Amino acid sequence: MPDHPEKRTVKVCIIGAGPAGLLLARLLEQCGIASVVLERRSREHVEKRVRAGLLEWSTVEAFRAAGVAHRLDRHGMVHDGMELRHDGAAFRLAFSELTGVPMVVYGQQEIVKDLIGARLESQGEIHFGVTDVRICQVGVDGSLVQCTLDGIPVEISCEFLAGCDGHHGVSRAAIPAQRRSSHQWTYPFAWLGVLAQAPPLSPELIYAVTDRGFALQSMRSPDVSRLYLQVPPDEPIHLRSDEEIWHELDLRLTGGTGKLPTGTITERVLVGLRAHVEEHMQYRTLFLLGDAAHIVPPSAAKGLNMAVADARLLAEGLDHWYRSGRRDLLDGYQSHSLRRAWHGQEFSEFMTSLLHVSPGESAAQRRMRRARLDLLRRSSTAATAFAEQYVGLSRP
Repeated sequence: MPDHPEKRTVKVCIIGAGPAGLLLARLLEQCGIASVVLERRSREHVEKRVRAGLLEWSTVEAFRAAGVAHRLDRHGMVHDGMELRHDGAAFRLAFSELTGVPMVVYGQQEIVKDLIGARLESQGEIHFGVTDVRICQVGVDGSLVQCTLDGIPVEISCEFLAGCDGHHGVSRAAIPAQRRSSHQWTYPFAWLGVLAQAPPLSPELIYAVTDRGFALQSMRSPDVSRLYLQVPPDEPIHLRSDEEIWHELDLRLTGGTGKLPTGTITERVLVGLRAHVEEHMQYRTLFLLGDAAHIVPPSAAKGLNMAVADARLLAEGLDHWYRSGRRDLLDGYQSHSLRRAWHGQEFSEFMTSLLHVSPGESAAQRRMRRARLDLLRRSSTAATAFAEQYVGLSRP
């Protein structure tokens, strides 16, 4: 960076163009608050980055309020329930009946496309391929960020800085080490995910719990399935042939009946299961959102929904500040987000232990898992409590 970079000022600088950063920019724009979005990757990369697409109803409402739900409302698949299979039996949890709200399946990459499209249409400032972002200062009255934009070295002076750049981004590292405290753990298994040109076995998600391991049937459309197998965390992604993957999925999802629809596998991904929570999600004028603040295992599909909740909360606090000059909502961001993060972690941990067979697991542990599944099947009280967590109603 040269001695005299071009000086720019903006109210809010947002690092990261994932769902949290893009939604925050959109919400701030609706409030008349100027922001700039800096993304390390190319636009093509972020729009093709496949992530979970199971949306809580509050998340759907957030995108509608932001004016970016036109395609979501047309193509999103509303789910009123899900199916749990174990020991050769199956039962359905009708969470719409139990809670009054459904879930919606709509790919995260489609959400990103919608938000980027809205940002560009409104001529909001967004830059892709910014690989040299450096947070130079986080002060009580503002922050300084240096980077190169369109070949020009720039120093951005902002009143607030939103770190939406994930676990390995520069935002987390900008909080002094003595101020940071975090918790992290990993699980002794992974998910082998495949995208296939095959209709789903069921119009709703199927969670299959077997002694061979967990399997999940999801979908991207009525003709495209997304399926997952529990595998060892160090398994090479191409170890299994397509035929072996379909055979194992059929064993776990249908008991080997051959009823699972098959087709061309167009994509594979290996997903490690891990969790992380930053105890300090804000420092002076820097706020962490989404994966920069917390990571949950994909078992309960809470990551995207928690990121959206972060964006809504911070947008509300910033709007309150610029309208009234009061920081009470901003100062409460960390405590509110942290409380919600631990609720999301607790349910994700419960789902992970409920669905997966751990290495070296005892017969007693397997029997206890079966008892928990049986309780969900027999008890409407237990099923309702589970459904409230699944759809996000019980999370603060």
